[in-house]
Amino acid sequence: MKKVDHIGIAVHSINEVLPFYTKTLPFHCLHIEEVPSENIRVAFIDAGNVKLELLEPINESSTIAKFLEKRGQGIHHVAFSVDDIQTRIRELRDKGVQMIQDTPKLGAGGAQVAFLHPKSGHGVLYELCEKNEK
Repeated sequence: MKKVDHIGIAVHSINEVLPFYTKTLPFHCLHIEEVPSENIRVAFIDAGNVKLELLEPINESSTIAKFLEKRGQGIHHVAFSVDDIQTRIRELRDKGVQMIQDTPKLGAGGAQVAFLHPKSGHGVLYELCEKNEK
């Protein structure tokens, strides 16, 4: 694990909460995109030493919609930046960590991502995030 890459925050509406982050705090919104495979819309906020990732469900089948229904708005996950996600997944599994994905999938910003099951993270959902930054 290299560093905390971002903190994911589940929200009902990016448009409604974005002014808090960009005007009240004030941080800079880097970009907004849709991740159709996850049925979410994502806004990346530059908070200085870490990014915040606002996660809005596009429809009710999204895991974020289910999260919001159960827990309401708030912190969803903490993402760690890694160099070789396939190796990290193997190492964690060898140490008894239960993964939600055994193989990485495409996430926001073109990153390869995989999640550790919250049962293995003592109730916290952690994400491994490998970005192709050249």
